Amino acid sequence: MPSLLLVEDDAAIRTALQLALTRQGHQVAVAASGEEALASYKTVRPDLIVLDVMLPGVDGFEVCRQIRRTEQLPIILLTARSDDIDVVVGLESGADDYVVKPVQPRVLDARIRAVLRRGERETSDIAVYGDLTVDRSAMTVSKRGTPIPLTPTELKLVMELSRHAGQALSRQQLLRLVWEHDYLGDSRLVDACVQRLRAKVEDVPAEPTLIKTVRGVGYRLDPPR
Repeated sequence: MPSLLLVEDDAAIRTALQLALTRQGHQVAVAASGEEALASYKTVRPDLIVLDVMLPGVDGFEVCRQIRRTEQLPIILLTARSDDIDVVVGLESGADDYVVKPVQPRVLDARIRAVLRRGERETSDIAVYGDLTVDRSAMTVSKRGTPIPLTPTELKLVMELSRHAGQALSRQQLLRLVWEHDYLGDSRLVDACVQRLRAKVEDVPAEPTLIKTVRGVGYRLDPPR
């Protein structure tokens, strides 16, 4: 049973989502503020955090940033508008995905399950890209022999790029492969995740040599050499 931490200050929304997600088969702990979330997630040890952006005191962005300093567990943001700057700031803070309010529990459940699947092992091989080693069977990525801590979404992204090494993948293809969005999704999810991934795997993130931007298309991971 997946364990979740739901962080939402509105009591009615918090109770409704907790009940709905419990019916969907999740074990749900709750927090009503950012401070409570930061104090409780280390003891709750959830598989995933559902985090409202607009929290009193410490807001959702800061909660996300503080958790990302030490943890790679997946985070889904709840935001008021899909076109708001909240989405961009949230993704840059390290969120894996977002859901727009008012939240439909079935949509949120689908997103949760999609994010959790990103950390599942797959049977494949090892690929080496310069100093970077991608082990698709162990689901690990290392650089010069040192493991790189990645969120499930970052890990799934590098696995998909590695599986299609040398092939330019459009943002829409990556949304389907990594985020499991079957509709015309938000390309900002891809761009923000690529930016975070480059910061971890590239020697000079501003001048990437591994994960290349293919102008007008998307991204490509150079083949093993």
